[in-house]
Amino acid sequence: MSRSLRRGALAATALVFPLATLAACGAGNNAQTDEVKPDTAATSVGDIKVQNITVVTQPDSGAAGPAAVTGKVFNNSSTAQTIESIKLPGTSAVVRLKPAKGAGPLTVPALGAVQLGGKGNASAMISSGLPSTKNGNAEQVVFTLSKTGDIGVRALVVPARSYFDQVAPTAPAAPSAPASPSGSASGSPSGSPSGSPSGSSSSPATGGTAGTGITG
Repeated sequence: MSRSLRRGALAATALVFPLATLAACGAGNNAQTDEVKPDTAATSVGDIKVQNITVVTQPDSGAAGPAAVTGKVFNNSSTAQTIESIKLPGTSAVVRLKPAKGAGPLTVPALGAVQLGGKGNASAMISSGLPSTKNGNAEQVVFTLSKTGDIGVRALVVPARSYFDQVAPTAPAAPSAPASPSGSASGSPSGSPSGSPSGSSSSPATGGTAGTGITG
């Protein structure tokens, strides 16, 4: 092969490589990630963005137990906001919000974010009102924030399997059995009489009248 032909082949190879790279980039910035994680809902209103919102049910179809709203809420403003409620319009679902630590309102810090679902994170639990037949549907989920107001998004309803096992809803702790009263009776009641009653009269003194003190 002549030197000029070799140069042409090298140039063609150099051109093909960046084209293949660009084709891979055209699949999206997270093309490799998308092969593992399914597409999830995201939207933004003003300084608030909600991302990766899903409704996760029990892993077994038809199984009783709670569901959960999962995802992440970003606050790009310099003022903290509170997530006042999360609702699923058209259902009777009641979503109970709980911060990652302690009690009180669920706050999205200024220039920060709150993760819903997963170990050690805040939670948005649905104790009832969401039929398991909703699996596979896109459910309307509305976040209400203290300053931004309502943010609605269509979230996929999925069972807690595969990737979503990491954010599976957990059943509330079963109430412990009530302890038996500490004052229950054991044996005979205290204070019961033993022997002859105190203060009863004794036998009269020999040769005298009982209670008179007079001797013969």
